[in-house]
Amino acid sequence: MGLGSLTSRAMIRRASTILNTTRSHNFSLVRSIVSTPELKNTASAAAEATPDPPLPPPRPPVNNARVHFPNPEDAIEVFVDGYSVKVPKGFTVLQACEVAGVDIPRFCYHSRLSIAGNCRMCLVEVEKSPKPVASCAMPALPGMKIKTDTPIAKKAREGVMEFLLMNHPLDCPICDQGGECDLQDQSMAFGSDRGRFTEMKRSVVDKNLGPLVKTVMTRCIQCTRCVRFASEVAGVEDLGILGRGSGEEIGTYVEQLMTSELSGNVIDICPVGALTSKPFAFKARNWELKGTESIDVTDAVGSNIRIDSRGPEVMRITPRLNEDVNEEWISDKTRFCYDGLKRQRLNDPMIRGSDGRFKAVSWRDALDVIAEVMHKVKPEEIVGVAGKLSDAESMMALKDFLNKMGSNNIWCEGNGGQPQADLRSGYLLNTGIADLETADVFLLIGTQPRVEAAMVNARIRKAVRSNHAKVGYIGPATDLNYDYEHLGTGPQTLQEIAEGTHSFFSAIKNAKNPAIVVGAGLFEREDKDAILSIVETIAKSANVIRPDWNGLNVLLLNAAQAASLDLGLVPESDKSIESAKFLYLMGADDVNMDKVPSDAFVVYQGHHGDQGVYRANVILPASAFSEKEGTYANTEGRAQQTVPAVPTVGDARDDWKIIRALSETAGVNLPYDSLIDVRERIRTVAPNLLSMDEREPATFSTLIKPEIKKEINPVPFKPSIENFYMTDSITRASKIMAQCSSQLLKK
Repeated sequence: MGLGSLTSRAMIRRASTILNTTRSHNFSLVRSIVSTPELKNTASAAAEATPDPPLPPPRPPVNNARVHFPNPEDAIEVFVDGYSVKVPKGFTVLQACEVAGVDIPRFCYHSRLSIAGNCRMCLVEVEKSPKPVASCAMPALPGMKIKTDTPIAKKAREGVMEFLLMNHPLDCPICDQGGECDLQDQSMAFGSDRGRFTEMKRSVVDKNLGPLVKTVMTRCIQCTRCVRFASEVAGVEDLGILGRGSGEEIGTYVEQLMTSELSGNVIDICPVGALTSKPFAFKARNWELKGTESIDVTDAVGSNIRIDSRGPEVMRITPRLNEDVNEEWISDKTRFCYDGLKRQRLNDPMIRGSDGRFKAVSWRDALDVIAEVMHKVKPEEIVGVAGKLSDAESMMALKDFLNKMGSNNIWCEGNGGQPQADLRSGYLLNTGIADLETADVFLLIGTQPRVEAAMVNARIRKAVRSNHAKVGYIGPATDLNYDYEHLGTGPQTLQEIAEGTHSFFSAIKNAKNPAIVVGAGLFEREDKDAILSIVETIAKSANVIRPDWNGLNVLLLNAAQAASLDLGLVPESDKSIESAKFLYLMGADDVNMDKVPSDAFVVYQGHHGDQGVYRANVILPASAFSEKEGTYANTEGRAQQTVPAVPTVGDARDDWKIIRALSETAGVNLPYDSLIDVRERIRTVAPNLLSMDEREPATFSTLIKPEIKKEINPVPFKPSIENFYMTDSITRASKIMAQCSSQLLKK
């Protein structure tokens, strides 16, 4: 007891000694700092002399995007990571960040779809906001200070990513989206190397959406991009969300296929591997493919595409951004017809023998036979027909060759017997594809844009949704994916509108930007001149054509039509094919062979063994659009070029080279030996075809033409295209298009 008391006293005494010593040391240290004002002033002066580190130079906008200010007075200033950025009023925080060069991660947001704001991956920090905000749904306000790379924003995104990966299957090695998957990319930036979720992952039954789109719905993250695309762009209510919470899934409610002509675009906009291409499944990885930028030739729109190939084979076709033509969508026919490029191809020159069978021969032998026959017939009995997929260079060469042989009977499929090629405004979409969005009244005459030009139809639907445009339609019963008024089926309704007795005439006359769209199927009618004259009368009466607006349009059907009319492929007689003794078909498969005399000699030059070869005496194999460089003009007159993506098949040659060689064999040499020389020849005939990626509007209006007084035929208009999926030799050879025809077309 006494020992313990002594010990405790000694410890207390020692502790007090240590405490007093420490206090005296601290006191002397504090006094030395406070009592030396010179040192304090020196430190503050050094701090003032050291400037703040400068901000790095501003970054360019994401994807080099350009910002358009409709009204400069509405521009507002925001600050992104310390940088001042001016954006138009109404921009979201995410768009302001993109202008500042900051790429915000996102899954549900898409610039061409409505805002959903349900993935929460785009969280950023905004000054004076108590928590991170979803940048895709928050409007940018004047003076707003946005921080995109703070620990709070990063932690929030990491939390969102952890929840997204909680039920996601770990099947990247067998997923076709691998290598171009947004979820893969974002998980590298914001994911963890391990998960904390130990419960059972959920699984979802796959849906059957048809022969084009493959579904693995367990991978779905419910971003709803596909649902919004289907209802807003494609105009079909096929997809929707069922259930809630962890039981939420995307499906079709009832077992049905996705029947839209734009359904393949959900493959591109899906950020994960839930929706992928069924024909492309397990065929190749994206890093194995060589991408070639080209254009589509299956219709007259000229959609910009990228051809992905591996070796000599085209593996897939995807869209390429072009705001003036197809935005970033393409039709299913454009996307999936590529397997037709390797089926039913013509490999070698062939001559039909006396037994009716074809025999492969050399190029020299085939050309000698053709030249010999051509010299035996009269010049006026020589007829040439260019096919739907012909490029401008080959049509120029064919026209020059037949002219040198003394014939001027040459035309292009789809233009009819006597096309009006004097004024470009008489066969072009004068408004322009992009400017159709600004129209507020449409009058569709004998055209079904949903099957004739799907991307033009998408623009019309966009105008209906955004401008509440009114649509009147004259033609057979059809299924357009927007509200329209069916005015009638034949030219009588058109006559009533021209006379001002129809109620729709007042809608056209009172419209700010009216647009009249005439289908090119009218070119095949005998009363086409009378119908076009009535349409021009309506355009005059309703003030459809003004200095700042040309609303009188013709919607062409084929890729070759506009260039053929620019080059003047107009026959001397619309009955020339009935009296032909020598018929040269350059990829023309839809010519009515019943009209061709039985003793006529037929040459078929093309890339597919389609309908034209059954009547041919000589076959010359040519290159397809994916194997050659060629110029095409779309329905608005925009010149674009295809680029070779794969080598030619067998012993095939480019069309213009075949005709050049044939001219030499026939003794009438054409004056060009290269593609540059052919284009110089085109410059003398139609220089607008050499202005690449530019739309040259027509100089003169059709209103300067004299009025034609002819009787119209009361026969109703007929559909120009019976089967959307099979319109030319490539699509008719496609196995995928055959499956679509059997499963998706309404019986």
